[in-house]
Amino acid sequence: MGARDSAPRTVDLLVIGGGINGTGIARDAAGRGLDVLLCEQDDLAAHTSSASTKLIHGGLRYLEHRDFSLVRQSLRERAVLLRIAPHIVWPLRFVLPHHAGLRPWWMIRLGLFLYDRLGGRGPLPPCASVDLGRHPSGRALQGRYRRAFEYSDCWVQDSRLVVLNARDAHARGAEVRTRTACVSLAPSGTTWTAVLEDRESGERVTVAARGVVNASGPWVGRVRSLAGGTEGKHGVRLDKGSHIVVRRLFDHPHPYIFQTGDGRVLFAIPYEEDYTLLGTTDVEFGEAPGPVEITPDEIDYICAAANLYFETPVTPDDVVWTYAGIRPLFDDHAVNASEVTRDYALHVGAAPAPMLSVYGGKITTYRRLAEQAVDLLAGPLRNSGTRWTADAPLPGGDIPNADIAEFTAQCAARYSWLPEALLRHFVRHYGTEMHVLLDGRSSVDDLGEHFGAGLYAAEVAYLVEHEWARTADDILWRRTRKGLGVSAGGADRLQTYLQARCVKR
Repeated sequence: MGARDSAPRTVDLLVIGGGINGTGIARDAAGRGLDVLLCEQDDLAAHTSSASTKLIHGGLRYLEHRDFSLVRQSLRERAVLLRIAPHIVWPLRFVLPHHAGLRPWWMIRLGLFLYDRLGGRGPLPPCASVDLGRHPSGRALQGRYRRAFEYSDCWVQDSRLVVLNARDAHARGAEVRTRTACVSLAPSGTTWTAVLEDRESGERVTVAARGVVNASGPWVGRVRSLAGGTEGKHGVRLDKGSHIVVRRLFDHPHPYIFQTGDGRVLFAIPYEEDYTLLGTTDVEFGEAPGPVEITPDEIDYICAAANLYFETPVTPDDVVWTYAGIRPLFDDHAVNASEVTRDYALHVGAAPAPMLSVYGGKITTYRRLAEQAVDLLAGPLRNSGTRWTADAPLPGGDIPNADIAEFTAQCAARYSWLPEALLRHFVRHYGTEMHVLLDGRSSVDDLGEHFGAGLYAAEVAYLVEHEWARTADDILWRRTRKGLGVSAGGADRLQTYLQARCVKR
């Protein structure tokens, strides 16, 4: 189908980028009454925002770089996200074994004491000393590790956090266009004129926007260039982070944080019931953003770091899946990639109509970033809406008192026919929205075709209808992580099923 122009549309705010920052800003702005259009050139969370270590945390390592403000802000946001998204954000108790040849015991204790104090009083328990000879986490470790610390942080379903922000933005009036690239952007009087192109059909639409948000992550410079701008005093430093997934290395729920000889840390986290997630790396990435993959050297690095601690060695042959992403870090001119700040900067251009560009940031602080971004645009866009996102649950998060255990028990009684593993999956991915997914169904047979690993047609239909899913990869690797268990044949059947539905959001 050839490209053609459709009738132009006028909006208050055009958001370019469907990662966590773009969807967070779209949600906040739509909730303040702005007419918002968000475009994403691929799928939601297709890049950086689905390639994280899946943590909502203050960043214990940032204390060594004296980034106290970022740690404090992150810990406060951790409490907010636990409250507004208890179905996809939940507490973990990390175990940090003491390696006598690296940081001294007293330094770690002091850092954790400060970590707890910066976070303020909250629902999570404080740090504590651990005897690895008695604690269940000690069984998987080498015998030379005798003591450790235990502290609190949180897990997040990262790509689902993106999708839920997009859903809430849409529910509040925003238009969300996936697989739609901004191919032209130019000031025109008191507005921006943008041309958006559907990457599948070639159809184009012209949009007049009173303001633009450039939340394109690694592509932020490219979008600024598209608009005729330059980086100015801000820029991004591209850094590749890679992870590996192996079969479950331990039989307890405690994740580990390991010190490494190069001053970094390695996480080992229970993942999707039967696996362990290991990462991450910090590798400078100087090329233009594009498809990225882990390298053999990065796999060797992760395995070597894990083998300093685990009794049973981890080898490259144990790897069942890998993923890598490009972090668009705010360039503070640090010498090493691991020392670059994870904070962010917001820059509003001086064109006749405002264009706000986002530099850096981390998934934990996305909501605060979005709030500040919309605050900066409020004057130029003459918007009087007030801040609201800190107390508004994300879709599925309206669980009374954020009590996920009580909610799970209620769902187990209501859907007694659901297998336990499938019940946990629905609770932890959809929260109260699982009632929409399961409406009218009273048996496993009612869920329809089974594609493997507990993925049924009913869930697929829900993701197509409500969450912009279009391909097997959208579902297997971003809306869920069922790709770890679905066979190649099951993935092919899923793609055929999706094509037969001919549903386009």
